[in-house]
Amino acid sequence: MASTSSASSPPPTAEVAAATEYLASYLNQTLHLHTTDGRMFVGQMKCTDRDRNIILAMTHEYRQPSKSDITLAAERHAREGRAGNVKVDMKKRFVGLVVVPGEYVTRMEVEG
Repeated sequence: MASTSSASSPPPTAEVAAATEYLASYLNQTLHLHTTDGRMFVGQMKCTDRDRNIILAMTHEYRQPSKSDITLAAERHAREGRAGNVKVDMKKRFVGLVVVPGEYVTRMEVEG
């Protein structure tokens, strides 16, 4: 008869403990996550996992304006007789609770 014992995981190394503490310091902080496709997600960090996926709550997504938006802004700029560069804001939408895959995160900033 084989006996089953509950295998406990080994205690975390100092490096793992430091990394865990570091990530825990970001919980409920507002993060700006930049992704490989040029988007930026701004929301409160709720958790992460081994694959570096990041869960954000109360999140807004920011995207680069489309070429047609840029063209319209340039035309409006010219009609108004303004000189200099044309400024076009990023597109913004509320997306709520999101999972941002860690493999696509290029930069992470803490709002502060």
